[in-house]
Amino acid sequence: MAQKEITSSLAAVDEFGQPQNFGWARSPLFTYNPLLLNAPRRRLSESDRYLLISPSHLIILEILDDGYFGYVGMSVVSLRDKKRSSQYYTIPFPMGSFGLPGDSDVHPVKIQTKKYLLNFAPMEAGVKIIKVDIQKFGHHRSLRGELVLTPPPGADSLVTNMRWRENHEAFRLARRSPWYIAEGIIQFGSQELIFGKGNSWGIFEWGRGLRPSQDMRYWAAGCGQSGGHQVGFSFGYDSADSEPGTANAFFLDGKLHKLDQVTFHVTPSNWLQPWRFTSNDNRLEMIFAPHQERSETLRMFFHYLRRRQICGFFSGKVVLDDGAEFEFQNITGFAERRKSRY
Repeated sequence: MAQKEITSSLAAVDEFGQPQNFGWARSPLFTYNPLLLNAPRRRLSESDRYLLISPSHLIILEILDDGYFGYVGMSVVSLRDKKRSSQYYTIPFPMGSFGLPGDSDVHPVKIQTKKYLLNFAPMEAGVKIIKVDIQKFGHHRSLRGELVLTPPPGADSLVTNMRWRENHEAFRLARRSPWYIAEGIIQFGSQELIFGKGNSWGIFEWGRGLRPSQDMRYWAAGCGQSGGHQVGFSFGYDSADSEPGTANAFFLDGKLHKLDQVTFHVTPSNWLQPWRFTSNDNRLEMIFAPHQERSETLRMFFHYLRRRQICGFFSGKVVLDDGAEFEFQNITGFAERRKSRY
């Protein structure tokens, strides 16, 4: 497949509200203005999500505005036992009220109510400050603290702009950055979850666009250290037309190595059996050892969202862009399937 790399700033939507300039980039070169879209606000989909990895836990923080359906979710998954806790809030008719910006690097994201605070604040040089404060988080515990996420020097991101095959008005502009170095402390009830430099990581997923009426999306991401290098990856596919640029890349010390199509080989009857990942360009062979599963089903009005998330550890080998082969072991991350219907 001849993928199209974008190397200069381009608008994701033209003056008539139609999506354009499909492909992929190593940095947020696509500009997005929801006011240009020739569609009602209820069809827009905007989301920010962070996966925060410590030696003992994985934390997921997410804000989603899907027009009529809003979602603010937090999950804490233990990597040492089978315990996990989740707290989520569904908000009807957010319709842009979350104030999610059209960029992924400049403007902060903050949602605060009497029950919770989530604050994702960008700083200079790509640094992000993550603050969370939830007084009652599952079993009457609290979840509060602050993390500093620092990118490795000269880090690339995987940015894709894709249009749906069967609905050319629908598109998704996405950024995935699986390489942050995390430092700080999160207080989880009586536990202190310590994120230290060199053993704690952050993954950022950002999405904006005009959703189709239904979709099924697979995504897997991980970050960690192996062989003296920082390792990260983001692999995924859905119903969008990925010919101009797939959502698949491997990162070594923050540098992107672009892959073509990646296939998830899953045992349908038991998702906790090992998964296998391969690429059609024969550059990836990866095994995912699941640790535990988290699932959720959300319904509101005509909206339906179901996700299965599997946390675990990834090992394998990849051929880098220069032809060198790199092997990695026990990279913490997760894989998910997301079904949505509107």
